[in-house]
Amino acid sequence: MQKGRVIRMTVFQMDFYKGKRVLITGHTGFKGSWMCKMLINAGAQVTGYSMEPPTQPNLFLLSEVASHIKSIKGDIRDLRHMLEVFDQIQPEIVIHMAAQPIVRDSYKEPAYTYETNVMGTVNVLECVRQCKSVRSFVNVTTDKVYLNKEWNWGYRENEELNGFDPYSNSKSCSELVTGCYRNSFFDAESTAGSQIEISTVRAGNMMGGGDFANDRIIPDCIRGVQAGKEIIVRNPYSTRPFQFVLEPIYCYLMLAAGQYEDPSLAGCYNVGPDDCDCLTTGNLVDLFCEKWNGAGMEQKASWKNISDQGPHEATFLKLDCAKIKTTFGWQPHWHIDTAMEKIIEWTKVWQESGDIPACMDHEIEEFLK
Repeated sequence: MQKGRVIRMTVFQMDFYKGKRVLITGHTGFKGSWMCKMLINAGAQVTGYSMEPPTQPNLFLLSEVASHIKSIKGDIRDLRHMLEVFDQIQPEIVIHMAAQPIVRDSYKEPAYTYETNVMGTVNVLECVRQCKSVRSFVNVTTDKVYLNKEWNWGYRENEELNGFDPYSNSKSCSELVTGCYRNSFFDAESTAGSQIEISTVRAGNMMGGGDFANDRIIPDCIRGVQAGKEIIVRNPYSTRPFQFVLEPIYCYLMLAAGQYEDPSLAGCYNVGPDDCDCLTTGNLVDLFCEKWNGAGMEQKASWKNISDQGPHEATFLKLDCAKIKTTFGWQPHWHIDTAMEKIIEWTKVWQESGDIPACMDHEIEEFLK
């Protein structure tokens, strides 16, 4: 890619995906369900490969996306089954999101975390390598892949990869595996080169309606107020790059489409919020309480600081997103205030047994304006 080259965001339209065969791993999760909804609305032919939804309740069932896609139950550690699925579906675009995604769970089950996040990536790349229909592959990792020295500036894509905990480190390994496959099998200059474009995306902490995971701050806030209790915050002074869930999903799709049409766009990209939205966890929970209490919700929100002396978690992490901004002309659509309002809007619909798919359609439409 030429230095200083800018591709304006108007080049990418979701219409690109109309009729495209897209395979998503991890489609039953929180991010996967939102991605399926965006692709369904764009007219894509979506196949999902994943284990059962990881929580009850879960967005996959609430969103009703299963009735509009081909949903296949499977484990990314099962190479034989995935090869059969790829052979049957013949996808053009593959977006790999299946993972063991929780830091604290990775301390409890490190071997499973590495099996899923490292060997699972190897298996998906093997399927991509052996499937002649694939043109574009995106591996979704995390902002935690970097060797975090907790300095005051954002990490760039050329910084050292060496996450601290088993989750973060397994995602660093997933990046290295992807780089190895890119160089060995998908580089046009290599003897095994083929016309498949490969990228990885390192996104910050995602928030949105329908996240029911354990040990994530916004779901913890919602569970707390629903139980009529004060929200417990473990690390109120830790700083994270919080962003609305559709921000990185849009970028995954933008990148997959971009490199499909222009191979020079393939690479590694950070996706995170502007500096003004890199908040401490305490500030984020303050904002949640303000928006929740201002939305006329029956339960009132407040929080308290209680450290549970759990395993190591980073206290400061930021991303430098200049590369994706200058390459694609991308800017975040919503600031953190709007994102929080949309989360509470979704939660209110859910609490009142309202129309979740319609709420998601509305938020996607508003986001894409």
